[in-house]
Amino acid sequence: MENINNHIGILGRVSSDFEFSHEVYGEGFYRFYVEIYRLSDVSDLLPVTVSERIVDMNSLDVGSWVYVQGQIRSYNNYVEADRRNKLILTVFAKEIEILTEGEALDVNPNDVFLNGYVCKAPIYRTTPFGREIADVLLAVNRSYNKSDYIPCIAWGRNARYAGRLTVGANIRVWGRMQSRAYQKRYEDGEVVEKTAYEVSVSRIESGLEDQDDE
Repeated sequence: MENINNHIGILGRVSSDFEFSHEVYGEGFYRFYVEIYRLSDVSDLLPVTVSERIVDMNSLDVGSWVYVQGQIRSYNNYVEADRRNKLILTVFAKEIEILTEGEALDVNPNDVFLNGYVCKAPIYRTTPFGREIADVLLAVNRSYNKSDYIPCIAWGRNARYAGRLTVGANIRVWGRMQSRAYQKRYEDGEVVEKTAYEVSVSRIESGLEDQDDE
């Protein structure tokens, strides 16, 4: 049965070759990256995991336009340098459609819907320029008693609303998945460029109330 608690659709250009990810019961899974253009000059580079049974690897070249529908999945990966587990996000593809550039104009390039539970106390803050931000970690249930843990970031009115949520609250969010580059400084002074993935919230709903981004 399709999981209606977790859906993502992304449209962009294939920006990397396929790399083997893992195998489950003889089924191979591969990872590649899709570059998604925003209205600004910035683009998001998102990892996609896909079964070899979903798509012919030879049919997708770097630069191809693709529309990927699926779910946001999370897993923990132990990072030796940090000596701790790191939450890794990926777009788990259920369907992949190859489009022409003209067809791509009619598709929302980055569309996310999640229905889950607040699993950590939200962190509300303001930037030096006075903009309000709230970080929310959402646990979204899926089959076989598993859950995906998805970081979300809200702004403005949505941030104030999210900042008042309590652990265990059931919320629904709409938005887009984004990539964000940052620098990690280690104790030995080494600085490493890293990428974080999160859902930028445009709308949030809890109970009968709606809040739209200002």
